[in-house]
Amino acid sequence: MASAPRAPLYLGLDLSTQQLKAVVIDGELRVVHQSGVQFDAELPEFRTQGGVHIHADRLTVTSPVLMWVKALDLLLDKMKRAGLDFSRVRALSGSGQQHGSVFWRRGASETLKHLDLDQDLHQLLQDSFSVSDSPVWMDSSSTQQCEDLQAAAGGALRLVEITGSRAYERFTGNQIAKLRQTRAEEFQDTERISLVSSFAASLFLGGYAAIDYSDGSGMNLLDIRTRNWSEICLQATAPHLDQLLGAPVPSTSVLGPVSSYFVHRYGFSESCSVVAFTGDNPASLAGMRLQPGDVAVSLGTSDTVFLWLQQPRPALEGHVFCNPVEQQEYMALLCFKNGSLTRERVRNECAGASWELFSAALSDTPLGNHGNIGFYFETMEITPPVIGVHRFDSADCEVSSLSPRVEVRAVVEGQFLSRRLHAERLGYSIIPGTRVLATGGASSNKEILQVLSDVFNAPVYTIDLSDSTCLGSAYRALHGLVAESGASFFDVVKKAPEPRLVATPHPKAKEVYDELLKRYAQLEERVVQKSNRSQSHHRNPQPPEDGLLALTSA
Repeated sequence: MASAPRAPLYLGLDLSTQQLKAVVIDGELRVVHQSGVQFDAELPEFRTQGGVHIHADRLTVTSPVLMWVKALDLLLDKMKRAGLDFSRVRALSGSGQQHGSVFWRRGASETLKHLDLDQDLHQLLQDSFSVSDSPVWMDSSSTQQCEDLQAAAGGALRLVEITGSRAYERFTGNQIAKLRQTRAEEFQDTERISLVSSFAASLFLGGYAAIDYSDGSGMNLLDIRTRNWSEICLQATAPHLDQLLGAPVPSTSVLGPVSSYFVHRYGFSESCSVVAFTGDNPASLAGMRLQPGDVAVSLGTSDTVFLWLQQPRPALEGHVFCNPVEQQEYMALLCFKNGSLTRERVRNECAGASWELFSAALSDTPLGNHGNIGFYFETMEITPPVIGVHRFDSADCEVSSLSPRVEVRAVVEGQFLSRRLHAERLGYSIIPGTRVLATGGASSNKEILQVLSDVFNAPVYTIDLSDSTCLGSAYRALHGLVAESGASFFDVVKKAPEPRLVATPHPKAKEVYDELLKRYAQLEERVVQKSNRSQSHHRNPQPPEDGLLALTSA
């Protein structure tokens, strides 16, 4: 059914690692337009691979800022040629790959205010950045700055209590500290520092956009409880940093009307509102329409767990961010590297490489697997940082093997016990109405989802995750217009398609897995201690943990 000719539209953008995408929805939440620009293919002059430049040290990873600007020129031209009526767009919002930073040169704010309508943005802004290649989330070159920040904050756990995460190399604060120490001249020439998200919003505003609370929580600089910059972290990072960052704002804020450049060049309405942009992971939470008590589990190459939290608990693993759709609440993100490839290896070895036989083994073995528990960390895990396969019998004795059917259940139960244990350590708890939303490749296997439902003692629903980031940005644009009047995000998105119920927990699930979870936690501790004793104590740069980036930035 076509939208009414003048019905309002809402634009959502996502500036991810490899592409810039746009989704346009109408007031009924129907997608009416989609466009995208692939950086490597459509902007070959920037010579990126996967949207980035990996430097000779293999630790430094950057992206050219002007590539992102030129991608916006291309995207809007594509949308215009496709016949999109920009005058109907009432509000726009967007997301950016988390943790990346953009350094604006002195005088750039004046340039942004007075854009020449006859020129493309990338021509107008070619001299506006003091750093031409921006550090992005794949960068792991700031180990020294991480150690310095944790020392200044009073240790890793104290930093977690303040900022929601221990110090990570890719987090923006540590990248800023590194730039100040190694490229002092460029730093001196900087008048404003944006995140990738607030940089993209600045282009539309024609002035510097504020950083929102949710994406701001991925910097190791924001106090996630007061929602202000942390003085301790600012001082440890750079002098006068609060002036370079500007004051953070709620993620639902309307920042102002779209710049006259877009009104005259593309036909946007003068009254089109720019709603604060946020990070791609928070935008995904909005796109998945996670609710209080919900947990989203993405079952892919990495397994990622997204949580809606009322109150976070400080933990050295995972990340806690301010919630992008509910100002007083939180979201958390955990990533586990040993996901689908581990399940496939066990399928190949124990179920004749057949998913049917794998599923039959899950159906034929009892909840709790006769007390057998397995840990399958074939590559170095993120949470916990351990490598190796460990199997335990019902008496907690380590054994070298299990029967094939028991092994199949052990890998699936072990993975989901791990997801639940670490989610609970971040403050997650199962409440009445809790749902588990499953997505990713393995979410099509109903026996795997049944184990997920049993371990979490909650119903499991599947959701279609195509473009959840862009869609979340469009939903947030719509919500931003009514948020000040007190309308909740869920009021605004209630017409969106409902997730599909696929599994409900077995009546005995709670009894079995509450007990098994305690044993799993104790055995995990044993595995970690054994691993620590056998490994030398040197610290490697952490692998990227933003698991959903595998989905949303692909």
